[in-house]
Amino acid sequence: MPCVDVVRGRGVVRAARLRLFAASLAMGVAGLPVGSFLAPVAAFAKGPDSLADLAAQVSDAVVNIAASQTVEDKRSAAIPNLPQGTPFDDLFEDFFKRRQQQGDNGAAPSPAPRQRKSSSLGSGFVIDGSGIIVTNNHVIEGANDIEVIFTDGQKLKAEVVGKDTKVDVAVLRVKPEKPLKSVKFGDSDKMRVGDWVLAVGNPFGLGGTVTAGIVSARNRNIESGPYDSYIQTDASINKGNSGGPLFNMDGDVIGINTAILSPTGGSVGIGFANPATTVLPVIDQLREFGETRRGWLGVRIQNVDDQTAESLDLGKPRGALVAGVDDAGPAKPAGVKNGDVIVKFDGKDVKTSTDLPKIVAQTAVGKDVVVTVIRGGKEVELKVKLGRLEEGEKLAALEDKGGKGGPAAPGKSVVEAALGMEFAALTADSRKQYGIKDGAEGVVITRVDPNSQAADKRVNAGDRILEINQEAMATPADVTKKLKALKDQGRKSALLFVASPDDNKRFVPLPLE
Repeated sequence: MPCVDVVRGRGVVRAARLRLFAASLAMGVAGLPVGSFLAPVAAFAKGPDSLADLAAQVSDAVVNIAASQTVEDKRSAAIPNLPQGTPFDDLFEDFFKRRQQQGDNGAAPSPAPRQRKSSSLGSGFVIDGSGIIVTNNHVIEGANDIEVIFTDGQKLKAEVVGKDTKVDVAVLRVKPEKPLKSVKFGDSDKMRVGDWVLAVGNPFGLGGTVTAGIVSARNRNIESGPYDSYIQTDASINKGNSGGPLFNMDGDVIGINTAILSPTGGSVGIGFANPATTVLPVIDQLREFGETRRGWLGVRIQNVDDQTAESLDLGKPRGALVAGVDDAGPAKPAGVKNGDVIVKFDGKDVKTSTDLPKIVAQTAVGKDVVVTVIRGGKEVELKVKLGRLEEGEKLAALEDKGGKGGPAAPGKSVVEAALGMEFAALTADSRKQYGIKDGAEGVVITRVDPNSQAADKRVNAGDRILEINQEAMATPADVTKKLKALKDQGRKSALLFVASPDDNKRFVPLPLE
């Protein structure tokens, strides 16, 4: 029989060889029966025998949440209900708009605004049989009326106990006639990539639906908030699943289904659940206080990359780089400074900048904690009495953002260039040109080469160089002198501390070569 070429993946395999391989399997491999050879593969492909018992165990604790909001229909105030889709739609709209304008000028008043209801469906689950329910904040955000629908058809009005936008969690309370079926949280930190999970919710308003999959990844940052550390799963999660639980195989909730990544709005196998370790402390605070009470350090931070680590003699990238210290925050009186790299907080290692906000937020307000920083290549321990984040946010909202200090020096300044940038001393003209406040210090950047590393790192004209390798810069000559000194020392990069015209400060590492 002639050999026929069969395409398989990256190469071409002879059909005759495939037959020979199949024959070898039929006789057994290395003396083993074919069944024992393929058993591990079959077991992997098959997964759990059945999830029916688990689904039956937890489903009664999962609820549908119908949230409605009454809003003013501004369009209806000017335009009555008319048939849509006619060739005269634009003519009718223009006519009634003119009528409304005439009413505003003293003619017959336009019709009074009407109210219309906007509703949404989501999911939730009971964590306390007395009537405590957890869901996503975005499911009930702005709702005037919340109704919880149980698997037996029972409907109960719900009140909001507390909610938090930062981790997208809300706690509701209903008043049942008898105790409700509830579920408990498990330890999401024990979940491994590849572990089986079960999602239960109300996709597309269809009612209770169960889907299964595995943990695809952990600690995902989807940039939805400051405490992102999502569990990624391929269990189908769609619109309406928001707020529903993600279970492990023991029936414990290890996450709250919160978001999907999809070009179509439907499941493509990329769903995200907020892990139990992130949401549990928030839920406890909302139940106890009706609000969150997070720890607050009072610093602005950024990540440490290879160039930054080299500039600060860290050896390897680690920790959270302090790019700003709040004047009213707990960090300042404790001695935390710009350029410090926080590597440990309250005994917990800070591996990256994303670790620090989560650790601080989960630490008790008012607690005295030891913060370990790298400063000048050495470890320094500082003691900080932790504040409350919510109070810090209120202070920031009330803070006067007006500039302080005297006017800028008049006259022109010499423009110098380095690292793909041109920079000059601050003058009254440059402050006016770039909108820089009086009293702001540093050396102003007047041009950035679009093909430079500085441009790649979003340095712009109007930004100011405040420091280089933690040494203050007052004149263009200071900048060029410091950069030359770093090159002479054999440094590969320089760490610039720059400020935008609106005084947003950050560290920018740039190669010296």
